Amino acid sequence: MSTKKLKLAAQLLLALSVLLACSEENSDTDSSDNPEELVYATSKDINDMNPHLYTGSMPAQGKIYESLVENTKDGIKPLLAESWEVSDDGKVYTFHLKRDVKFHDGEPFNAEAVKQNIEAVQNNAEKHSWIKLSTKIEKVNAVDEHTVELVLSEAYYPTLIELSMTRPFVFLSPKDFKDGETKDGVTGYNGTGPYVLTEHKTDEYAVFEANENYREGTPEIKKITSKVLPAGETTFLALQKGEVDFVFTDDRGADSLDVEAMTQLVDSGDYQLVRSDPVNTKMIVANSSKTDSPVSDTAIREAIWHAIDRKTITEELLSGAESEAHTLFSPNVEYADVELEKRGYDLEKAKEILEEAGWKSGNGTGNRTKDGQELTMNLYYDSNSPFQKIQAEFIQASVKEIGLQLEIIGEESTSIANRRATGEYDLLFNQTWGLAYDPQSTISAFTSDSSYYHTTSGISNSDELYRKVEEVMVSTDEKTRKSLYADILTTVHEEAVFIPISNGSVTVVAPDNLTGISFKQTQFELPFEQMSFE
Repeated sequence: MSTKKLKLAAQLLLALSVLLACSEENSDTDSSDNPEELVYATSKDINDMNPHLYTGSMPAQGKIYESLVENTKDGIKPLLAESWEVSDDGKVYTFHLKRDVKFHDGEPFNAEAVKQNIEAVQNNAEKHSWIKLSTKIEKVNAVDEHTVELVLSEAYYPTLIELSMTRPFVFLSPKDFKDGETKDGVTGYNGTGPYVLTEHKTDEYAVFEANENYREGTPEIKKITSKVLPAGETTFLALQKGEVDFVFTDDRGADSLDVEAMTQLVDSGDYQLVRSDPVNTKMIVANSSKTDSPVSDTAIREAIWHAIDRKTITEELLSGAESEAHTLFSPNVEYADVELEKRGYDLEKAKEILEEAGWKSGNGTGNRTKDGQELTMNLYYDSNSPFQKIQAEFIQASVKEIGLQLEIIGEESTSIANRRATGEYDLLFNQTWGLAYDPQSTISAFTSDSSYYHTTSGISNSDELYRKVEEVMVSTDEKTRKSLYADILTTVHEEAVFIPISNGSVTVVAPDNLTGISFKQTQFELPFEQMSFE
């Protein structure tokens, strides 16, 4: 398919998908000019808001619940803990809690509440095993009313980062527990955050009202309604009519927003568009361990990297909603600002690499061969993502020019995940875990059978790579961690096993008189409490 046709197809898909607000929630009343109210559109209900499980809306949970610490661009900062110390061996974290903090139901937030919440999470350990901190917590001690000790089985440097996430290590009033637990459900949703959930009608709307007793002061936006609307034209028309006045995407970027519709709204003069720094990387994952496939050859992976025109993909196929990616992580990810060789779009360079590696053309089929093996591979994409399909078709046409025949196959996301786990693939689309889970979560997945073990295990120095991955997670020295991460990222970059395509961002379309729009160090939350109307 030609670039022109691909671009047209992309625009048609964009026009059909129109403004999906990948967040959540709202009321059955129209948006008004009340400067203390905000209505935003979402394609999904908030679902179960139990913060110790994973079915609820993360943007909604972020308004209600808080963690001990907050992850920011400037590092970890206090939130419910005012300060903390870490033992020399990195195994004991002592938190000093802020005083006079209360849950929405009036219950005191104290060391005992922290202990009960963390123990409730740990009593459902199998559910939380994906987060490594959960596998390392040995016990929680309430030292006194405002002091908590977290004891680990071994040092784990991402402890504070994982404590800062939207879930599960956030705090719910113990009065909302069922029989002292949260794993089988809760009776209420009382956190310590800036907003209180006051009304919820399933699949229609949810209402959040400002916490009048919030320790940082009552938010200026007194009422937030998240309104459930079908993705597409319904949401777009609701914005035009003023029935909703705010929409935002999560990490899926162009998959969630019709860029043409956004432009139309902004050009009207009534709306502004605000985009975050990169939050994740969309990429092609290569199976280095598949010895019966050309993909196990580093030269093949490097040639594919050079054969991908990221500028056309991001500017035309994705209409500028995402930016070009040239490394596994964007430089704004902690420890990822590492100097690596840039492999730009260069078909001649790709052909040269293949020739030097012994992959010769001229067999009459158009495909290169080496030792009687034809240069053919499969690329798997998520059949539910039209934008992955368009990119796959574009890449298929590109690599054909260097003598590689790429069969593109669409499957359900569960099937793609299964292939990644079993190693039954040459190439497949995937993405990094994103802020605030990276770099540690994606890097840890290098050694996981269910994630990127097959991607990394075929490289020549995989044992050394895995040793460094293990070492960086338990290192208590910042300089050592930086050095280890630089080595790890350099290794996988040189081996070209993760072929980056684009960086996704959080995108906000909001009234032009709404100020204080900013982003957290995650793709799942927005600090609504900082917003106000002029």
